Amino acid sequence: MIRYPNGKTFQPNKTVSSQNSQKRSHSYSNRGMTLEDDLNETNKYYLANQIAVIHKKPTPVQIVNVHYPKRSAAVIKEAYFKQSSTTDYNGIYKGRYIDFEAKETKNKTAFPLQNFHDHQIEHMKQVVRQDGICFVIISAFEKVYFLEADKLFVFWERKENNGRKSIRKDELEDASFPISLGYSPRIDYISIIEQLYFSQGQ
Repeated sequence: MIRYPNGKTFQPNKTVSSQNSQKRSHSYSNRGMTLEDDLNETNKYYLANQIAVIHKKPTPVQIVNVHYPKRSAAVIKEAYFKQSSTTDYNGIYKGRYIDFEAKETKNKTAFPLQNFHDHQIEHMKQVVRQDGICFVIISAFEKVYFLEADKLFVFWERKENNGRKSIRKDELEDASFPISLGYSPRIDYISIIEQLYFSQGQ
């Protein structure tokens, strides 16, 4: 049995049939795929086509109960997913370090900043200080957005100063870049990185 930090039991995702996957809509709601699924498929595409090397960081697990039926074997009976101390994904593109977090919300009017933790924001600030490319990919309002870390910090500081604890829909749309869903890759965030960091004059 594996549990999340909040105590809920981990349930593996059900496999989506190939027939259902072929009928996926370009809308980001009710597609049977999560943002993580699409990003993992995108990263596989980048790797296979030698575009970038980006991987999801494994979630640390704390083992609390192990059964030893015999000396040569051990069976994990209970474990907990530990809270990640950094971000979801990292890797390299054209010699630059890439580091980003992926978040989803079903809120219709705003993106809650409670989706982030203090240690994640601090990690992103450290990456930016070292000239790494750091950002957030947000699934909200049936769209996907690319939000640079520097712009996220502005909203975070507002919250920390007893201001609004979320990013309004119009604020997110103004501060970020929309990512159109495609087939291969599904979420082409590298194209935005290319425009922002590698175009002439950058």
